[in-house]
Amino acid sequence: MKTSFPVPRRTLLLLLAIAPLGNAANAADPKQVVTFAAASFAEPARGEKMRAWIAKFNQSQEKVEIQPVTIPFSSFVSTIFTQMGGNAGPDLVRFDLPEFYAAADAKRIAPMDEYIKDGDFKFSSPDKYMKIAGKRYGVVFEVSNYSMVYNTALVKKAPANFDEFLASAKTATANGNFGYAYRATMAERGGFWYDLTNYVYGFGGRWSDAKGNPTLNSPKVIEGVVAYKKVYDAGVIPRGADASTYRRMFAEGKIGMQIDNGGVAANLASQGKEMQMAAAPSPFPTRAQGMILAPITINANSKNKAAAAVFLKWMLTPEAQRELQQIHGASSVAVAVQRSPEEIAKWPWIQVYDDQTENSVPALPQGLETKAPEIQQIVIEQVIKVLQGGVDPTKAMNDAQNIVLSRVLKR
Repeated sequence: MKTSFPVPRRTLLLLLAIAPLGNAANAADPKQVVTFAAASFAEPARGEKMRAWIAKFNQSQEKVEIQPVTIPFSSFVSTIFTQMGGNAGPDLVRFDLPEFYAAADAKRIAPMDEYIKDGDFKFSSPDKYMKIAGKRYGVVFEVSNYSMVYNTALVKKAPANFDEFLASAKTATANGNFGYAYRATMAERGGFWYDLTNYVYGFGGRWSDAKGNPTLNSPKVIEGVVAYKKVYDAGVIPRGADASTYRRMFAEGKIGMQIDNGGVAANLASQGKEMQMAAAPSPFPTRAQGMILAPITINANSKNKAAAAVFLKWMLTPEAQRELQQIHGASSVAVAVQRSPEEIAKWPWIQVYDDQTENSVPALPQGLETKAPEIQQIVIEQVIKVLQGGVDPTKAMNDAQNIVLSRVLKR
């Protein structure tokens, strides 16, 4: 007769822990964690949707897991650059374009050509800005184009050119309403730069040439500045109003037209539910306008570059791109994604923004991207003199060119 002895529970657990588990052990191996930082994660609505989108990637993978890192927009850049400077930081970082160029210049982000091959994906036009000196340093995460939105109660028909635009703005300016709105104060310098850039690009100008030489006083740039002043002098804008104020006024039906990016257009449409909003190309001689471009990059300090690339390749699949575009709203993604019937029904004007992609150009001076903040400050100072001080536009832009050459570029 055999006698059995009960095995104490603690001993049994120990035996199970050290026993060979075969395939079960492999299945339980932890995934390689890749951290991904984006200010978007701090946004209540969009952040939640992005986490759900990333969860789909995690559920589809056996070896890689993306871990979102939330840093508020106000401290995002300083936090990330401090971490990168200490040879640390998240594996993946979603930058805005100025910081993208700064990070590449400081060698804080890694080339990704070995992982992302041009021929493997049908990238849209903005992808060309993801390369610096022939090397790919980013993939487009979000691009927001600029077009004109208008309130059809105040502006019956979209103006086809600048003269029609100015006439429509004057007609709509009455009874406490304004025909148009844009920024024209130093306090709104960042947004002022984008608004001004749309005029300069629309009139055929650029802030620099292909070789990185500033062209602030070129005839086409001056034409854009002259047009900006004509609008200012026409009495059709709520002078001194910041973007938050005049966008609220637009949603309330008090502004006839404004040129803004797709993200703002979506907000205006949702806020101004009683207003009939439409969109049209900006009423300038050319279709060129600025763009807000946000790349996703790989931290040069990352020990998980190959694993990070697994996520990037998944992100670029058609279904992942389609869902990411829906999360962004009126913005576009790395490849062209056709809008769903539901999106078009919700935003009938959205196709105008999507069609602008091929004509959009970054607002940074080409070849001088890392000098952009200094150039921006100088240009805005001079344009304010034109608007508020009556300085001749040609003189002001000649002064801007000379100051940039001597003070910024030391030439």
